[in-house]
Amino acid sequence: MSKLPPLPLPVKLAYGMGELAAAVPASLSAFFVLYFFTTVAGLNPALAGSVILIGRLWDAINDPLIGWLSDRTVSPLGRRFPWMLGGMVPMALTAMLLWVVPPFQTQGGIFAYYVVLSLFAFASFTAVQLPYTALAAELSDDYDERTTLIGTKAAFSIGGGILALVMAQVVFGQVADPKRQYMILGILSACLAIVMVSLCVAGTYRRYWQAQKAHASLHPPAGFNSLLADLRSVFANSAFRKVLGLYLCSWMSVQVTAAMLPYFVGAWMGLPETHFAQMALAVQGTAIAMLVVWNRVAHWTSKRTALMLGAPLAMVALLGLITVQPDQVGWMYALGIAAGIGVATLYLIPFAMLPDVVDLDELQTGRRREGLYFSALVFLQKFGLAAAIFLSGQLLHWTGYDPQAITQPLPALWAIRLLIGPLPALLLLGSLWFAHRYPIDRDRHRQILDALEIQRHQ
Repeated sequence: MSKLPPLPLPVKLAYGMGELAAAVPASLSAFFVLYFFTTVAGLNPALAGSVILIGRLWDAINDPLIGWLSDRTVSPLGRRFPWMLGGMVPMALTAMLLWVVPPFQTQGGIFAYYVVLSLFAFASFTAVQLPYTALAAELSDDYDERTTLIGTKAAFSIGGGILALVMAQVVFGQVADPKRQYMILGILSACLAIVMVSLCVAGTYRRYWQAQKAHASLHPPAGFNSLLADLRSVFANSAFRKVLGLYLCSWMSVQVTAAMLPYFVGAWMGLPETHFAQMALAVQGTAIAMLVVWNRVAHWTSKRTALMLGAPLAMVALLGLITVQPDQVGWMYALGIAAGIGVATLYLIPFAMLPDVVDLDELQTGRRREGLYFSALVFLQKFGLAAAIFLSGQLLHWTGYDPQAITQPLPALWAIRLLIGPLPALLLLGSLWFAHRYPIDRDRHRQILDALEIQRHQ
């Protein structure tokens, strides 16, 4: 097995830039889409949550399908780049149209518009994000270098969230009409997506082909296995199931908190809209600063250890949010910063674990199936957002939340407080259980690579 040269910094940065194409639209959706649907577009909370859930159910089909097809793609551009370049324009268009209020007067008409749009939006989003994410496993095979590469991706992911909030702050401050505010945000995120995907492809293209030549036997013929047969084979991988459970619990925790933050700041704390963005920036800013620290911890110990140290910090901070009273603004921000310290590991570790799982799969099956493996995590990433919004919307509806009311009923306020902290903390407890059972550390990965080298020589 030929040893690849160290991954250059420009390649790491180019790969990280690709994350902005998805991170900005996804962050705008996580922070604002439920609020936009209910307050600006006029959907009731139950229908608003259902729109996203229906789109994610469609993702259950298109995510593994696109991952499976990208693994089998043969083109002069390689396996991943044709999908990224072909999907970026549709993704940009649907990301813009999502924030347009349709000219319908009925709840059914508005609901139908967003359901149909979401089906196209999620398919195009998958066509770009999934091959992009799988590309990480093909740029390097080093245990620690992969963690650094995923750390760069995570930094741009969090940075994309911060950029989305800054864009929203600027637009909200300059434009008074809510419909125009969100339409402008959609246009900005669409333009950014096209630019960032193009830069990512240009910056990683040479390294990708360098890796293909160095590991010529890395991708043997895929054969004629059906998608269902390949899926059964993938889910038979015990280490993969641990990563799936870990990521689903941790990502749903993050997304429930993000979806509830505007309601917590506005309805419970009684603060103006600017405090929501500032609170989100406190969490995200702390997380992006801590990525460097957790990356070093993962290098000194292991990826699993880094998560086992970071996630409990986020749990304690989230549990503390239920104790915050409307006059304790400083305490709210302090807990947000503390949560950001631990949240950084949730962005970094699961995606850094998955390339090692793909190596184990190659050892067991003789095939490289990055697209299929990463499709599961990409699906869970989107499903976690959808489930968080659906759950939040349903609970707000059941407890009597009224987007037009100045004062909310007591059951709705309690629902907001439980969703912002205790429920996400409980989900993080589940992620710790899966992390504890994850079997691949640095020594085990070295053994896998050594065994692969013997197989390739044979």
